[in-house]
Amino acid sequence: MKSTIAAESIFLRAADAPTLQGRLAAALVRAILESGARPGTRLPSSRKLAEALGLSRMTVTLVYQELVGQGYLETLPRSGVAVAATAPHRGLTVAGMAAGDTSLDWSRWLADHPPPRRVIRKPTDWRSYRYPFIYGQPDPRLFDHYAWRDCARRALGSRDFGDLSTDRYGSDDPLLIDYICSNTLPRRGIHARPDEVLVTLGAQNALYIAVELLCRADRPSVTEEPGYPDIAETLRRSQSPVTFLPVDGLGLNPQTLPDDTRLVMITPSHHIPTGSTMPLGRRQELLNRAAAKDFVIVEDDYDFEMSYLGPSAPALKSLDTEGRVLYIGSFSKSLFPGLRIGYLVAPAPLIAKARELRTMLLRHPPGHLQRITAYFLALGHYDAHIVRLRGAMVKRRAVLDQALARSCLTLESAAVAGGASVWLRGPDGLDSARLAEELKADGVLIEPGAVFFENPPEPCPLFRLGYGSIDSADIPRGIELIDAAVKRAVKI
Repeated sequence: MKSTIAAESIFLRAADAPTLQGRLAAALVRAILESGARPGTRLPSSRKLAEALGLSRMTVTLVYQELVGQGYLETLPRSGVAVAATAPHRGLTVAGMAAGDTSLDWSRWLADHPPPRRVIRKPTDWRSYRYPFIYGQPDPRLFDHYAWRDCARRALGSRDFGDLSTDRYGSDDPLLIDYICSNTLPRRGIHARPDEVLVTLGAQNALYIAVELLCRADRPSVTEEPGYPDIAETLRRSQSPVTFLPVDGLGLNPQTLPDDTRLVMITPSHHIPTGSTMPLGRRQELLNRAAAKDFVIVEDDYDFEMSYLGPSAPALKSLDTEGRVLYIGSFSKSLFPGLRIGYLVAPAPLIAKARELRTMLLRHPPGHLQRITAYFLALGHYDAHIVRLRGAMVKRRAVLDQALARSCLTLESAAVAGGASVWLRGPDGLDSARLAEELKADGVLIEPGAVFFENPPEPCPLFRLGYGSIDSADIPRGIELIDAAVKRAVKI
């Protein structure tokens, strides 16, 4: 008698797929593989399985047909479905150590790699908070999912598949490179050839590549204080002597640079975390000093699309006449962070070396994601998205400014041209880290300021509020809760 997989052994898991049909397919595959079912093992009838799982019979029938097409199941004449001879098998079970066990002292092997000192941490369940004032997370209500799906359909179609399925040996999608060179960079006043652009896994990957190529123990570097923690940690790993220069309301002051500086890493358009913009005079002064002292500059222009309150300042790279500026851009902030598509712009000899390094690390960012992004840009969806995003940010910023004016908080700094966050100072004695923990009970998330400093004040009264992922209607109440918590903390 043929064996049968019992309906009671098939369980649906919400984490497997967003649809019932997808969950059932995953559950059946799991049941087949984990039970080690031999070819010919029967599956429950569609009626019986539908009753056991509370599904429609049509759903079960469609999934059975799908798995027949994939080779997991086969139809039997007048006998339903059974495990096919072409179904994959589980790996062999052999004697050995259990998962997670090790007798090797890995701490000894990894002793030279201490954990990073400064890491921005955001709850993975941030969507469950009513008032998520955190930066860099998407608002799915502002994104055109249908347009993205259409671009994905085009990229995964038969016309493009042959091109995208090949190994590019380190090269990038020509459609994406063409759009970056002909459209994205000219918006910032930058003109570059295809051999001067490298696609990266977001801006962070570009930062790592730049530091890996340029930094050495005998090349002192400079970055901003406060500043982006990942820049500090990447420089720390390079063994480069780092000077953290305090910034003012106009960003980094070129006159304060040490004479032995060899590399400057800055966020001049929207400084992290204050949002301040380096004025044209300081940009030109920085470039003049770079030429006189023979150092190079890495410009992280991660958020240039978020200039909606006024015209954006020209990119530092657009003023560069000697090729001393490496420019980093990203689509991850303007589209969604999970995309991880950024780019590095630099003279061709450096890009050639960067491409070699990237090839050793990861070959190239996934070709299908590059092509989907290229279609999204070229078909006009990106520009429409930016218009929609800027409109939402204008409204949210106005509501936020009004709410903050009624609080005890001081607006320390914000991007004059727009942005998606503000930098706030609480009353003397406020510990923003403790405040952040207490506010979670009220459903409020903020970003404590100490992580942005190499040498933070103690206690640190500064913190960042992002407004890209919170609805305008929730901002006033969220600020009221923050204001009340601050007053309790400092006993106002």
